Amino acid sequence: MLQELSIRHLAIIEEVALSFKGGLTVLTGETGAGKSIIIDALGLIVGGRASTDLIRHGAEKAVLEALFTIENNKRAYAVLGQLGIEVGEDMVVLNRTLMRSGKNVCRINGKLVTTTNLRDVGETLLDIHSQHESQDLMNEAHHLFLIDQFAHEEIAQPLADYQQLYQQLKVKKQEFKRFNKNEQEIAQRIDMLVFQKKELASANLVDGEEETLEAERSLLANYEKINHNVEASYDLFQGEQSALDQIAKVMNHLNAIQDVDGRYKTWLETVQSAYYSLTDVATELNQELASLEFNPEQLNQIETRMDALTQLKRKYGDSVSAMMQYHDKISRELDNLQHSETHAEQLQTEIETIATQLTQKAEGLTHIRRTAAEVLTAAIHDEFKELYMDKAIFSVQFAEQDLNERGSDRIQFYTSTNPGEPLKPLHKIASGGELSRMMLAMKTIFSKHQGITSIIFDEVDTGVSGRVAQAIGQKIYSVSVDSQVLCISHLPQVASMADHHYHIEKQITGERTLTSVTELSFDKRVAEIAMMMSGAEMTTSTELHARELIQQAESMK
Repeated sequence: MLQELSIRHLAIIEEVALSFKGGLTVLTGETGAGKSIIIDALGLIVGGRASTDLIRHGAEKAVLEALFTIENNKRAYAVLGQLGIEVGEDMVVLNRTLMRSGKNVCRINGKLVTTTNLRDVGETLLDIHSQHESQDLMNEAHHLFLIDQFAHEEIAQPLADYQQLYQQLKVKKQEFKRFNKNEQEIAQRIDMLVFQKKELASANLVDGEEETLEAERSLLANYEKINHNVEASYDLFQGEQSALDQIAKVMNHLNAIQDVDGRYKTWLETVQSAYYSLTDVATELNQELASLEFNPEQLNQIETRMDALTQLKRKYGDSVSAMMQYHDKISRELDNLQHSETHAEQLQTEIETIATQLTQKAEGLTHIRRTAAEVLTAAIHDEFKELYMDKAIFSVQFAEQDLNERGSDRIQFYTSTNPGEPLKPLHKIASGGELSRMMLAMKTIFSKHQGITSIIFDEVDTGVSGRVAQAIGQKIYSVSVDSQVLCISHLPQVASMADHHYHIEKQITGERTLTSVTELSFDKRVAEIAMMMSGAEMTTSTELHARELIQQAESMK
């Protein structure tokens, strides 16, 4: 629900801050006072197309901000989640700044977003409907989506299953298309893969080989250093000034006094342990000296092998393991290409099988939609009756088309508003009054299925009067029972149904034109509605009539 709206420097609005509540809010005022500018501001703040002409003369930018509560709005939470936007206390703040330079700055809960992101979120929060705007109900491409919304509980899972299978079909078709490239491309690809596979196979790659070669190369490259230090270490252990002999003498001295004190025995045991350990090291050093051998040919072989691996890594991967994985990959691709005819036949069979399954699932979707269309048609005819369109006929027309992401149905809404006239597509209705009622009837039904909690009606009551105007007022109010509704109207019958009534007025201060918005008290509501009826000035009879209208509206509620 829209709770707060702030507008600065937009058209003739210098600065306006509005608070909204649930139910039906009606905005009235003289033509040109700025009512539609407020609706334009809401359209901009939910991602509508902007123009620098909307920025107030003399200002460098227009700033728009709106606060929405989204409790239980699953669609809004889903879109915000996809954008990585956090929501606290079920509140969303949309902010849009229009620069004179043409630049737009959009934010959602303080996070910078694109205009597209703003529009994606806005579509879950606000539905703006005007007399001159081609919205979802008038857009044939959207009629299928509306039917699916109407039948959401029945069609959601079957549609999800269908779409999952449809994605499998797309993948298979793309793979089949790759196998049906011209023969020259396939032959060239096979030649390249054969060469690569042969080169990698002849390299006899072994996982971990680089590490082993590096260790061997390190030993050979440091032969002199290793030999010198091993020999020196052995000489210190076993040479003329043998370290082991000196330690043996220490052992003899401690052995002579070990019985005198326990400490001497402990020291003796420690020295003995060290002596035997060092003896083992001396033995291993001697063995190492015997085995050490500098082999320049082996070093050359290692260097040559490592150079070869480096050259291969430049073409096939950054490690031996990666190259081995690439070898396996191209081996599979080569096998598929060399047996492409068999593989293509297999793919064709799989495609045909999935297509058959999809056709069956699409038929199931069609059945659900046709059933929903019958229920929808009956509901809309009931709405027509309440709007004094008893003779009008509404029909959902089905046509078959190629399988796509939503099945095989092409749906279009048709209507006839006069007896004897043929059914025509909805967008071809000529009468403004009939169009207003038609749109309102369907909006009454679809608003309960779209999950949008704020609906804007911008002069949808144009071209009607009398009892039809009264019926439209009641119908707009009925929509507001389940959704917050903001309505711009020139009809006293509609204004009398309001839960909250704002008056929009244009004033001239100095040499500048300003728009102000005031919430009306009961007495001022009476005066405003009386003026809407009389035009020039309020008379006693129009005041009484206005009070009567409001009282009738309250009793209807």
